[in-house]
Amino acid sequence: MINILIMSPRRSERALLSILESLRENAIKFRTVDEISPADAEWGDFVLTLGNDNDILKTFHKIFKLNIPILGVNENEDEKFLTEIGLSKLRQVIPQISKGKFDVEESKTLTVKTDTKEFPPAVNEVAIFPHRSATLLEYTLKVDDEEIWTDSSDGLIIATPTGSTAYAMSTGGPMILPKANVFTIVSVNSLDITRRPLIIPEDSKVKIDNIVSRLQCEIIVDGVYRSKIGRIVEVSKSINPARLIRLAKTSHTANKMAKKIILARDLLAMSPSAKLMLKTLEYEGPLSRRDILKKTMLPDRTVSLALSILLDRGLVKRRSSLRDGREKMYSPV
Repeated sequence: MINILIMSPRRSERALLSILESLRENAIKFRTVDEISPADAEWGDFVLTLGNDNDILKTFHKIFKLNIPILGVNENEDEKFLTEIGLSKLRQVIPQISKGKFDVEESKTLTVKTDTKEFPPAVNEVAIFPHRSATLLEYTLKVDDEEIWTDSSDGLIIATPTGSTAYAMSTGGPMILPKANVFTIVSVNSLDITRRPLIIPEDSKVKIDNIVSRLQCEIIVDGVYRSKIGRIVEVSKSINPARLIRLAKTSHTANKMAKKIILARDLLAMSPSAKLMLKTLEYEGPLSRRDILKKTMLPDRTVSLALSILLDRGLVKRRSSLRDGREKMYSPV
């Protein structure tokens, strides 16, 4: 018999009740939890997280030391790269789940250390940027203690195969199949026009040294954790993979990547400000216009233009705030 731990970060009561009803109908044991203890992890076969890809990332960051798989259920859509199934289809596959008919896919993650701090493993990427956009970052990249380049750019991204289709791809990085034993490093808008993304073996030790910028620089892990940094950042493969429940025998990878290719075409044609705004909404949305101005630090006119582009291309949707009907909220489609 399967035991399921349920986390619902967004507190969607209607969706949560629908899940609980389906589990009861199939006599599946479950616990709803806000935090998962070692005893919970011992009891449960996996964690069901209701939300989007960002919620899956946050769940993993909380429980990565417990080595328990995660089933991502998207309330709004069928599947993303991390969420396996949409809420509307969950009822159909619960009998399959109750019989243990699923696979566990292990996705590579990254260990991140700065001068003074260590972070949860990164499932998608580690990004280093100045605190304000359109400010140059200077640094030296070393791989296994060998200097690869010294660069001046808007920022730097180190991505896993899973993350290669996220932020890294929008800045010109390659798409990497999930089973490839590599990571990618992407210099964002380098002043050196010959600079290209770098593919490195997964056992490489990456060191970003001599970090200098006119403004304070910060590290961003999976778009969730942000912290100011000094002059050194070290990145390597983590011993804690992200363990994700997969229900289908055949992989969704090809279909998901096909969708990402279409998105990539749109992204490459967009301005850097529109890319920044889309990525901010993906990681932190839904956001009001006021929130977008604060988080991106872009000028008011630039935000208006970027929002218009994203709405016209169907990449962002707009709705009225539940708290204040006069205020509009923006979120990725």
